[in-house]
Amino acid sequence: MDILKNMQTNGLKLAMAGIVAVGSLTAATAVWPSSTHAQTATSSAAQQNGAELLKELYKPALKGHFPQANGNPVDKLVVGDTTRASAMKIYGKPSTPRTSASGYDTYKAEMGTPGYALSYDKSDVLKEIRYLGTQVERKQTIGSITMSVLQKNWYAPSSATTITSSGKKQTKLTYNRGNYKLEFVYNSPNDLDHINLSKK
Repeated sequence: MDILKNMQTNGLKLAMAGIVAVGSLTAATAVWPSSTHAQTATSSAAQQNGAELLKELYKPALKGHFPQANGNPVDKLVVGDTTRASAMKIYGKPSTPRTSASGYDTYKAEMGTPGYALSYDKSDVLKEIRYLGTQVERKQTIGSITMSVLQKNWYAPSSATTITSSGKKQTKLTYNRGNYKLEFVYNSPNDLDHINLSKK
């Protein structure tokens, strides 16, 4: 009788273990999606990041500046208004100063904060801000603005041109924003090099 009881108890334990094991396998499948699902989720997240960045750029560009980024005071620099002396008071000395009057003062990217390059006219008034993006998280920031994401959110550009810079061909998509323009300069459809903000 005790043997039969033990067999029933052990049988019940084994059955329960089987249910738990199947449940764990199902849970593991749900938690660890196949690589196809992971790639789709990553692509979707990148598109969402790109769309959000474009939304953040839109209104500030109408006023001639980029949005503040991670405590960075770039939003205080206005194209056609800020002088080089004022920019240095607001933003500090560039990590790489310009080497000619038409050159760029470059501020390198820091952890989580994008890099920028500033160009001035003959009167030392800001004529262009170049958004260089971050380095470490590039795929989540500037890299998430692919040509398809840009055109899906902002539709057709005001103009599209092919340029050559440092021996490589790039595509420049220009979007007019009030008195200003944003130029998205691509190395390839999925590789945004930088974004220029200047007056039209």
